[in-house]
Amino acid sequence: MSEIAWVPQSCTLPTEEQPLRIAEWDTLFSERLTSVSRPEPLRLRLDLAGGPGIEQRVRDLAERESGCCSFFTFATTPSEDLIGLDIAVDPAREAVLDALAARAAGMQQ
Repeated sequence: MSEIAWVPQSCTLPTEEQPLRIAEWDTLFSERLTSVSRPEPLRLRLDLAGGPGIEQRVRDLAERESGCCSFFTFATTPSEDLIGLDIAVDPAREAVLDALAARAAGMQQ
């Protein structure tokens, strides 16, 4: 998958900043991702290993992502050792969620 393949045309993040944002997601996935599931076709569930500052890091990244891709809905569920990140989209954006899920699964620990 190319670097920008899962970034939808409707993303308002400036093109030159998109690789940096992708790198943030990739780093989070490679460092913290413990499981990927698809409980519903329009919802992706990521479980991330917790640790100092990780919940805030996840919330910050999700907030910035929803600022440029407003079709994403993010919800975090912290527990003792994990942070659950649910990502939902509308039916028109299912392909974007598919691509994000594939990218995450490809980097799973």
